Amino acid sequence: MRIKPFKGIRPPKQYVEEVESRPYDVLSSEEARVEAGDNEKSLYHIIKPEINFPEGTSEYDPRVYEEAARQFQKFQDNGWLVQDEKEQYYIYAQTSCLPANGNVEKTQYGIVIGAYSGDYVSGKIKKHELTRADKEEDRMKHVRVNNANIEPVFFAYPDNQVLLDIIAKYAKTEPEYDFIAPIDGFGHKFWCVADDNDIAAITETFAQMPALYIADGHHRSAAAALVGAEKAKQNPNHRGDEEYNYFMAVAFPASQLTILDYNRVVRDLNGLTSEQFLQALAKNFNVENKGRDEYRAKEPHEFSLYLDGTWYSLKAKPGTYDETDPIGVLDVSISSRLILDEILGIKDLRRDNRIDFVGGLRGLGELKRRVDSGEMRTALALYPVTMQQIMNIADSGNIMPPKATWFEPKLRSGLVIHKLS
Repeated sequence: MRIKPFKGIRPPKQYVEEVESRPYDVLSSEEARVEAGDNEKSLYHIIKPEINFPEGTSEYDPRVYEEAARQFQKFQDNGWLVQDEKEQYYIYAQTSCLPANGNVEKTQYGIVIGAYSGDYVSGKIKKHELTRADKEEDRMKHVRVNNANIEPVFFAYPDNQVLLDIIAKYAKTEPEYDFIAPIDGFGHKFWCVADDNDIAAITETFAQMPALYIADGHHRSAAAALVGAEKAKQNPNHRGDEEYNYFMAVAFPASQLTILDYNRVVRDLNGLTSEQFLQALAKNFNVENKGRDEYRAKEPHEFSLYLDGTWYSLKAKPGTYDETDPIGVLDVSISSRLILDEILGIKDLRRDNRIDFVGGLRGLGELKRRVDSGEMRTALALYPVTMQQIMNIADSGNIMPPKATWFEPKLRSGLVIHKLS
């Protein structure tokens, strides 16, 4: 793998909690408007710049992209974002307490790198999701107008002791940033890796890796690679080592990452009564009534169903899936094929408006709320996929089914930015 350090653009320590934000794609324009409030230093003015226009303004309006660039320049002019003088790496730690980890506090440590877009094009940076052209174009416009990767991509790498030792050394020192994020209450720490020996060791260690894996940020990765290719074509003196050949990513050891369940809520039962729906499920699942208390699936190939105020356990019967099929054995595939498609007639998860998706961080209570409110008719909670499954699928060249993974914690944006020149 080819990576490099870079001169990050980031907030001075006293401004970081005013600048940092959630990623652009986890909240709506309305939510960003509320969270930004009257804080002119909020990164939302750059990554969700439609909040600076009247409500209802499209986030794809050309004026909105222009506003992003104007705000980015304003942040630099006002000293809210300042570029480091030296090319360096950064270490970013996130501390969370999640049900998936038994509600025990856990910290994951990532290294902020400049990833080589050529490795994305060649497939060394491996993806597990399909991308949509419209979302790629949106991110390309954002990168182009700012000439920067404002937000990082989320990578995983196979555990490596050299990198773990470097991280451990810095984790014992005073961080550059140390704060608790609002809303989710997760902790975030950030260190600068400016020592030349450590920089060389990180570069050399990644160079020996056969692959990196995109955990989250497929559209940002695709857009960065496309913009890099555009800039190469426009440069008659292109050498291949220019900054635009790299994009910003935070790479974490695979074993440290937490993947939550990514659950489904459905608007109707496709013309079936509740009794008929449960009878149809019994063909391929062992159905067990679990009562009115929330019930979470305990193992792969078990699902939690919420219907008419009652929770059910659904265990896929032997023979309903192929253990040798890396895609078909996934619970997201089993549920899509045997429940959503066969019984409920939902064949296109990306476009069918009868279905919606709820990240596991919101808990089973959110599924119950949406069904009890009458908005949805039933809910299905899945057992989460593992990082090893994702890596195996990416290595095989396959693609995960839609809405299969939900990584948590999400990366905070605004801690560091990568300029393309």
